[in-house]
Order: sequence, then C-alpha cells, then structure tokens
Amino acid sequence: MFDSIFKNGTEFYLILITSIIALIVGIIYSYLASIKLRSSKGYFITIALMPALVSVGISVIQLFLTDSTSTNIARIASIGIALGLIRFRSNTGSAEEMILLLSSVIFGFIFGIGYIAYGVISMLLFIIIYMILVSTNIFNNKKFKKEKLLKITIPESLNYENVFDDSFIKYLDENELVEVKTFAMGSMYKLSYRIILKNKDQEKELIDELRIRNGNLEISIQQYVEIRNTL
Repeated sequence: MFDSIFKNGTEFYLILITSIIALIVGIIYSYLASIKLRSSKGYFITIALMPALVSVGISVIQLFLTDSTSTNIARIASIGIALGLIRFRSNTGSAEEMILLLSSVIFGFIFGIGYIAYGVISMLLFIIIYMILVSTNIFNNKKFKKEKLLKITIPESLNYENVFDDSFIKYLDENELVEVKTFAMGSMYKLSYRIILKNKDQEKELIDELRIRNGNLEISIQQYVEIRNTL
C-alpha cells in the first residue's frame, strides 16, 4: 500500500495532464477577472490555483475508488476534506490562508493513501508555482494600484458635501466618497474617499491643504482596499 513509487502510472500521467490544464485555465481566468475586479493579489492567486487543487483531489479520490475494498476509506476522506473547509470558514481568514489549508488537506490525503512519490512531487510543484505567482505582478492592475484611501476627520459643524471640492479638483484625477462614519458621541465625522492623485509627489500638499479645511484634525492616506469582509 505505502509504496514510494507511482502506482497505476498511466492514470497518474492523465491526472498530471489534467491538473496542468486546470492550472493554465485557472491562471487565465483569474487574470481576466483581475482586469475589472478590484481585490487583493492573494484572492486572485487563490482563484488561479483552486481549479488545479480540486482537480488533483477529485482525480486521486476517483482513482482510489477503483479499489472496491477502499471505497469506505475514500468516502471518509472526502467528508474530511469538506469538514476541514467548513471549519476554516467558521473563522475569518484571508484567501491565501484558504488555498494553503485546502492544499495541505489534499496532499495529506494523497500521502495517507500511499502515493508518496506523487504527493511529494505535487507539493513541490504547488509551492514552486505559488511562489512564482506571489513574486510576479501578473494580478496587479495598474489602475487599481494607483487608488488610495483618503480618510478625513471633521467636526459635526462642518458641511462635508462640497467643502473639499476645490482641493480635489486641484490634486485629484478621481474621487469618490465611500463611507461616512460618526464617532466621539456623534461630535466628529470620519469621511473615507477613494482617490487617484494627479501627481503622487503632491500627496503632502493635498494633506496640508485639507488640514486647513478640517481644523487640523486627523487625515490619513493609504492604499485603497474596499471595505468588506475577507473570505
């Protein structure tokens, strides 16, 4: 059972080919989605790798099912994978944490049924591909990368509707009010804007001009990320 060489060599070559096709299609699909969808790089890496991982897991389970004496074990392992994902979803986690958890469950299953060599090779290929995707800029949309999150604190007495318009026209190509939040018992407002600077070197000048309008209260600029829950 626990041989260190491939069993059913022909079937494993078919699994390998299928997984490669799934990986290529997954990367293309994720890249096309990244052109229009604003999200983290880790999310797109997860989308790219998920088809190949699922393909490996399902293919190995199907191969294991050809042995009639192993049917119950394979079913139990399949349920274990599903439960592992459900347990993960009960906690907040990033997309990259999800794909790494899924990969460890699948590779652990491969080792557990005795396909040692295939499991080792699959893990090495996965981590190499993962590191390549992490180190490249394939999923970094240049437009989205320019977007910043501007947060401005103002007193409740200040009407924020048009008070910053002239400064925004002067320094920004785009601006959008994405959130208004009250704090300090309603005596303060925190405004969040999605912005794109005309010139990134004028960031300090923009902040200095806004400080005059908001009474020198807190202002921050950071990389823009949509306000939502992670996977």
